[in-house]
Order: sequence, then C-alpha cells, then structure tokens
Amino acid sequence: MERRKFFKTSTKGVLAASMLPIVGELTAQTSNTEDVAIPNWNTEAEEQQFHLNRKKTITADVVVVGAGMAGICAAVSSARMGNKTVLIQDRPVLGGNASSEIRVTVNGVQSLKNKHIVERETGVLEEMLIENWHFNEQESYPVWDHVLYDFVKREKNLELFLNTQAYDVVKDGDKIKSVFARQTTTEMAYTFNADVFIDSSGDGLMAAMAGAEYRIGREGKEEFGESFAPDVPDNWVMGDCIMMVTKDMGRPIKFNPPAYAIPFDAETAFKDKHRKIKQVKEGFWWVEIGSNNDIIGEREEIKHKLLARFYGVWDHIKNSGNFPEAENIALDWIGSVPGRRESRRFMGDYILTQPDMEEYRHFNDTVAYGGWSLDEHCPGGIENLTEPASYFHSRFTQVYEIPFRCLYSKNVSNLMMAGRNVSVSHMGLSSSRIIATCALMGQAVGTASALCIKHKVTPRQLGKKYINELQEQLLRDDSYLPNRPANDKNDKAKQASVIFGSSTISGDVKNLIDGVGRDEVDKIHHWQADGLNAELQLEWKKNIDLSSVEFKFDTNLQRKMMMHKNPAKNKGQVIGVPPELVKSFSVMARQNGNWETIAEVTGNRTRLVKVNFNTIKTTAIRVTFKDTYGDPNIKLFEVRCY
Repeated sequence: MERRKFFKTSTKGVLAASMLPIVGELTAQTSNTEDVAIPNWNTEAEEQQFHLNRKKTITADVVVVGAGMAGICAAVSSARMGNKTVLIQDRPVLGGNASSEIRVTVNGVQSLKNKHIVERETGVLEEMLIENWHFNEQESYPVWDHVLYDFVKREKNLELFLNTQAYDVVKDGDKIKSVFARQTTTEMAYTFNADVFIDSSGDGLMAAMAGAEYRIGREGKEEFGESFAPDVPDNWVMGDCIMMVTKDMGRPIKFNPPAYAIPFDAETAFKDKHRKIKQVKEGFWWVEIGSNNDIIGEREEIKHKLLARFYGVWDHIKNSGNFPEAENIALDWIGSVPGRRESRRFMGDYILTQPDMEEYRHFNDTVAYGGWSLDEHCPGGIENLTEPASYFHSRFTQVYEIPFRCLYSKNVSNLMMAGRNVSVSHMGLSSSRIIATCALMGQAVGTASALCIKHKVTPRQLGKKYINELQEQLLRDDSYLPNRPANDKNDKAKQASVIFGSSTISGDVKNLIDGVGRDEVDKIHHWQADGLNAELQLEWKKNIDLSSVEFKFDTNLQRKMMMHKNPAKNKGQVIGVPPELVKSFSVMARQNGNWETIAEVTGNRTRLVKVNFNTIKTTAIRVTFKDTYGDPNIKLFEVRCY
C-alpha cells in the first residue's frame, strides 16, 4: 500500500490584512450601518461598486467555525459563560450531518456490553433533543432545522452567520488573529477578530489555513499498537454517503433510473452477507465512497458517484423482482449533500487511540466520553464489494474517556477543535466520530474558551493550570465525566447540616449531593419519592447568602432519544418530552423564621434547571416537586445551592 507523509501543515502564507480592506468596525452585538451612505443602485458605475465591496469587521471573544451539533454545543456553551460568541456555518441550515440536508441520526453511546446498554449524553445536546420532541413530534427534518435555529438565535451573547464560508486567516505568531469569510447570500466579506477560535467544521479548512498540524489516513499497527489498524499506513479514509426517504403511494409505482446510474452488482454485494437490504424506507449507509487520495478535493466527483451508485441500488430494488415489498414505494427525498465520516484530524498534545479506548484509560484532564463501537468502514465503500461494508471490530463494556489534550491544537496556541476533526487516530475516530460524542466535545471546548478568556491563558495553559475548574464547570452544566465526581467547594448544598425528603421508594436523598448526576452501573445516585408533590428540604445551622438553586432531574439516560428517518426505529423510545421529567415545582426559603416562596417553575423541559433569584439570607430551602410529564413518581439526581 502507498505510504504517505502523516503530518501536514499549510505551506501558503496567510493573507495580509491589507489585502481585504475593511469598511467600519463592528462588535458582535452592534452595527454602524446607519452611518454609511447607501448609494442608489441606479447611479454611476463607480458608485455602484459599493455593492460589490460589502465589508464588515466583527470583534468577539470566541469564533466557532462549523455549526453541526458539536459547533452548536460549543457556541451555546461559550455564550452562556458570558463570551461574545460568533457561530459561522457554510450551509443555510444548522446541524451538519444531522440536518435535513443529510439526515444522519444523532447516535451516541449505545450497544454497551453492560446492563445499561445506553449511556445517553446530557448537557446542551439533550436540551436540543427534548426541545425537538416538544415542537416536532411529527419527526420532520425541516422542522428540526428550525428547532435548532430557534435554540441558537435566542442565546443573547451569540451571533449566527449562515451561508458563510471561512476561507483564510491572519496570524500573529502562533495565534490566529482574524478569520476571513464570505456570506454568499449577501455578498458580504467578513473579518472576524477574536481571542479564541474553535474549528468544529469537520474538514477543518480554517484550522488548516492557520497551519495547524493534521493527519489524513490510517496509521499502521506499530505506531500505537492498534490491532485493527493496517500493517502499513496509507491514505484511506472512511467514505461519504447519501441517504434517502421513501413513501408508500398505495399503488404500484414505476422507477426509471437516470442515465448516469451505475448498475448494482447484487450477486457480489450480497455474497457472505456483506451488505443487506433490510428495509426500503430510509436508505442504505453502505452506499458510501471513500478516498485514498484527497476526499475533500474529490467531493463533487464523489457526490456524483454516490448518486450513480444509489440509483443503481434502487433500480435493482424496484426492477429486479426480488423485492415485492417495494412495489408501492416511491422515492420522496434523496440527499444532495454527502455526509462525511472522516478527513483531517488535527493534532493536539495527545492522540486518543484504540488501546486508550479498549483499556478504558483514565485521564486527569477528561472532559468528555464515548462508547460507540469501533466501527471502521471498509476502504472503497460500495466500490469494494468484496469486503464487509463496515468492520464492527469491538463493542465496549463501559464508556471511555476523552482528554482535553485532544481538543486543542499542538502548534496554533489559541485554536481548539470539536467533532470528527480532533486529535485521535484513524481507529480511534471509528468510534469518536459519532454525533452525540462530538457534541460533548463541543460543550467542553465552548466552556474552555470562556475560562481561557477569564484567566488570559491558552488552551494548553488552561489544561495545565485550571483543568479542575473546567471539569467542575462541565459537571455543573450537566456533562458527565467518568471516574470524576463533582466537588465544587462553592456548592452550599454540600454544607447543609440536614437534607431530607418527604418520602423515599428508591435511592437515598443524600445521593443528591454525592457529586454524580446519574446512576452508574450497580451504583445508585438518585433519590426517588413516592408519588407526586414530593418535598425536599435542606437546612443550615446559620444564615447563608443564597441566589441560586440547581437541579438535575430524571430523563431516563438508559433510553434513546434521537429522531429517525424511519419512525419504525423508535421502538423503545418515547415520542415527546420524557415522562420522568419534573414539569413544575416551587422553591421556598425560610427567612427570619417564616417560609416565603422565592421561585415557581412551570412547563420545565430541561434535565438541568438553574433557578436564579436576588440574593437572600436563609437557614433552609424547601422544594415541592409538583408533577411530571407522566411518571407517577418524582425522581432526581442532584441539588446544588449557590
């Protein structure tokens, strides 16, 4: 096999700022367009040049490039920490591979070889998934796009730029100073200035233009001791694929393939059960094409091949006579944007590998976790029918840890990454690329960006000096870190002299302050009361100042929550807000011997709820959990007080 150079950096120089003249100076929250004289479209030719020279500069704290699920989680987490944040997306919709354009299921940790099987991801990602079931029970992908749009647009410190391609950078030493981008819908040229930059775009053009070191292809067995790696390193990456959705017309429907369709070699494909037609509803992930050369540069060619191969498969299904169940089935949607699994992987201070995952290595700087099987798609994809479409090499018995050192660039000091472009080996990527795992990385780097700005440090320095603070913030914001319970010294719930509940049918009320916000295998961390209108009370021996009470409720983290192209796959899920989730509750405080209501929450739709109020002095808090979305009992995992 062909050997290749592992480490690549951009050899072209970055554009000087003078090459892109700037009109005006804007912050992420303000505009000075009212000060600009707008020429008439019908004036002299030189005045019309204004409309060909639209330029703005946006100054923010953090710039996130790429608005798939990882990028959204990064940008929202950054904004919630108080950063002025910019989110740049080159497509008209949010969600990346999970959007209506591609429709990949938001899979996460599942198929574990333990009694939980599923260890669902929480935090920002779960908020979006619950919102989707609240607004979109019909499982419409275009509506899902707009659920994400609303979720992003309502963050007060976050500004979104859709249809905007980041294509170059200006650097100052080893730091990115500015990113240049063009919004195709407005013809606006943007210069984005920031202190911290996050590339969650998948292919990582911005990071590559900054000269960040990266790899493409497969490592050989020897480098990391990866048993499933090839003997010799090569350039192969897992392929792109397209999906489809069909509908039953209730009558026979003909299919006439386009002229460019490539006939499907079903005999070879189905031999040894390497590929299967299990259903005719939602497409076939094995209609996939990879590359041994340049999967990014070949994208348009690969897209054409994918369409040709897909129509060949569908022609076989409809016209071979072997699939009578397809007689009344018609194509309703076919993807025009290929979903990508792998391209650049940017190098951090650590490269996560197959042995790290299989041995469940503990890292002091853990900030996320994964657990999808080692799922490596075969070289060539559908153009290589002699091999299985995917090698599900290994399932995990528990989740593995992802260290922070994998999420920042080793040679561009203010650059972080999230998603499939992080610092992992090819074999490591075969698991970590799953969308929900990528989202956890996004929340980690978005949170880290705020702490970098707070302490005026680089991500590397943050990891060395302030990793405990980062982990505590992630845990407070409903991330889960394996083998790392929370121990926030500012949490006054841990200082309570007494904590008790009105009743208990499972767990123990003291579990609410043990630092773990979910049940682990054979370890209970919840308190469940008998029935609704359950009460929880915390007492302190003397007055404390209090301005926030926070809860982590139950959403059944051992049950899947994703939307599917094929609703038949929803078996075992709940279509709607989780019935276990607490819907309404009230908070009372004892002040000067009297109980006063300080907060009422109704219509809650999030597992993590932070109830904030003006600072009071109190010796006790009493919470009444009134009802749920259907479960007969109240259950929660954590209470915090600040």
